[in-house]
Amino acid sequence: MTTICLIRHGETDWNATGRLQGATDIPLNDTGIRQAEECAAFLRPADYDVLITSPLKRAKLTAEIINDKLDLPFAEMKDFKERSFGDGEGMTMEERLTAYPDKNFPKQEEHEAFTKRVMAGIDTLTQNYPDKNVLLVAHGAVINLILTVVSNGEIGADKTKLLNACISNIHFQENQWNVKNFNLVDHLT
Repeated sequence: MTTICLIRHGETDWNATGRLQGATDIPLNDTGIRQAEECAAFLRPADYDVLITSPLKRAKLTAEIINDKLDLPFAEMKDFKERSFGDGEGMTMEERLTAYPDKNFPKQEEHEAFTKRVMAGIDTLTQNYPDKNVLLVAHGAVINLILTVVSNGEIGADKTKLLNACISNIHFQENQWNVKNFNLVDHLT
């Protein structure tokens, strides 16, 4: 059985102020670094075979901090880069709701293309790591999309607010993915 432990990156200054990051490459802040260290302390190296990360700074540094302890084979995959939200990036929730109440931000990555990209990444992990335990450090919209697809819309996008450095687990069994748990934060102070 293949499993994927999905970890959302630690906090950034834009997370702390409610700004939409998307593809904008914002680094972790001090809280985000601490959250990544707490993930590292919680996770056990023997439980995982490989660590995959989005190439964006906030995810990559979270993954590097975790891997300082776990020392796993490590790779970046562009498939798990955060969705581009175009003109909505950098705006607070209030600014976004005022300017774009329908959430249709000009120049954003189309939902269909985003879904195709992320789920192609999941297919790649399934093929490349059969019966392995994968750690995947990614972003809120990416993880929510995965949870939405895997749960057939029961959880995920527009239903679940994923916290920074939360852990969610999915597993591939009998030719389908299932959600084991999601948005776990007991490891964080």
